[in-house]
Amino acid sequence: MFGLSKNNIVPSENSNRFDPSVIHREITKEEIERLIKKFTESAAIAKMAGFDGVEVHAVHEGYLLDQFTLAIFNRRTDEFGGSLENRIKVPVAIVKAIKQVCGKDFPVSLRFSLKSYMKAVRQGAVPGEEFKEVGRDIEEGITIAKIFEKMGYDSLNVDAGTYDSWYWNHPPMYFEDGMYRKFGKILKDYVNIPIILAGRMDNPDMAEEAIDVCCDIVSYGRPLLADNELVTKIKTDRVDEIRPCVSCHEGCIGRISKSHMSCAINPTAVRETEYRLEPALKKETILVIGGGLAGLEFARAASLRGHKIILCEKTDKFGGNIIPGCVPHFKRHDRELIKYYERQMELLGVDVRFNTEVNVDNVESFGADKIIVATGSHPIHFPGEHGQEILTADEVLLGKKEVGENVVMIGGGLVGAETALWLAQNGKNVNIIEIKDNIIGKIGVDVPHMNYWNLQDLLKFHKVGVYTKSNITDIKENSVVFEKDNESKEVKADTVIAAIGYKSDDSLFKELDEKYNYVYKVGDCRKVHNIMYSIWDAFEIARTI
Repeated sequence: MFGLSKNNIVPSENSNRFDPSVIHREITKEEIERLIKKFTESAAIAKMAGFDGVEVHAVHEGYLLDQFTLAIFNRRTDEFGGSLENRIKVPVAIVKAIKQVCGKDFPVSLRFSLKSYMKAVRQGAVPGEEFKEVGRDIEEGITIAKIFEKMGYDSLNVDAGTYDSWYWNHPPMYFEDGMYRKFGKILKDYVNIPIILAGRMDNPDMAEEAIDVCCDIVSYGRPLLADNELVTKIKTDRVDEIRPCVSCHEGCIGRISKSHMSCAINPTAVRETEYRLEPALKKETILVIGGGLAGLEFARAASLRGHKIILCEKTDKFGGNIIPGCVPHFKRHDRELIKYYERQMELLGVDVRFNTEVNVDNVESFGADKIIVATGSHPIHFPGEHGQEILTADEVLLGKKEVGENVVMIGGGLVGAETALWLAQNGKNVNIIEIKDNIIGKIGVDVPHMNYWNLQDLLKFHKVGVYTKSNITDIKENSVVFEKDNESKEVKADTVIAAIGYKSDDSLFKELDEKYNYVYKVGDCRKVHNIMYSIWDAFEIARTI
């Protein structure tokens, strides 16, 4: 899957995290010495290039150095295995060698997971779950941290997790903000070197409060992809202009193994020069129909190019399908994204008209040179006659329909799974029935790995029943009957919700396209996809129109 082969090395022979059929061989002593040498050479090159210091990456996330320190992965019987002192010899040797070559005053930081959150190999533990740690527990982590300080590391960049609990190292939206603060606070009682913290520290107030209590330095990764002016906007008191990271991983980690680093909500991330917005040669009046993310992104980008934008939204608020989608607490950053666009419309002077429905009869009254149709999509309804009403996820999330105690979710895609989790978190007894082989889609394709595993584990933690490869055969007044493995099953249901996908709402586009030139459709109206493709699609048209 990631180009791995049996020639990959590990401290002791182990199977691959992502593909258990791939076995990695034990690294030799000669290769260990070469590894230490390469770390040292890299640090020396960095110093010659003008860097003020380096960070060793890392004794965290289950990487090679981390595997050396973890007894579950390191079963060696030589001087690099066995006791804790032996298992940490490699990262200790690295810092000593760097200091010898680069000087004692050359700063060397270490990315360090204080706790592994492993229930077993390939099994992580979610926040709040009681379990027996089989990786590194906090007590051992403290012991190692004190040794690392003594041996020469100048700071610790602290987090938690391994590849087996990958969502701890790359926290999706399902985590609370600032989830590493407790680990930093613990270590500040035991070491005197600076503590660096990342992990959803986007909120400037949270970051400021953490300084001196939980850490000495706040580190940003994904938030800088979402907005490369993040620090400047904080410094100049423009926090309301920050484009928020929504922790979706779609553009960053979700694409880095296939393409290049990017960001789902910032189409110009890491390619700011290539994708910068150039002033339009001809400034025009453009009518945007629909205030969902695609319409908002087009309006933002096209306004920056000098076009006059009239944005019509038939309801009284922005957001479209994101409005029901961001109801659960774990989608709170999607709400911040809508606020970001609201502020951008104000700053750019976009002519926003709420409660305004555009149709073929009134479109000419706007005097537009071009028309952008961003009417989004709508949920597909479950077909047929049934013993009880079949609700949509949107109706439930928006509170338009009451939900009973026993809920059956028909469809286990991302919308169905997240709605099921939200209902379970609110005390409902929920079962998911999915016709495909698995829920949430294809891992690494439809949903990034860490989000997929986190959501799967959260559904288990909240006792959501999952039935895959199952066909609905009957929906009764108080139950749902389905067939699985050629066997009929029945579960209680006083509420049945269908989350079987969305259909493009492009009827207005078709009508307008027949009568007018220069009519474009963007976002879900063109093709149903996710937030990333809606925003990228709209930006691409806006930068070239």
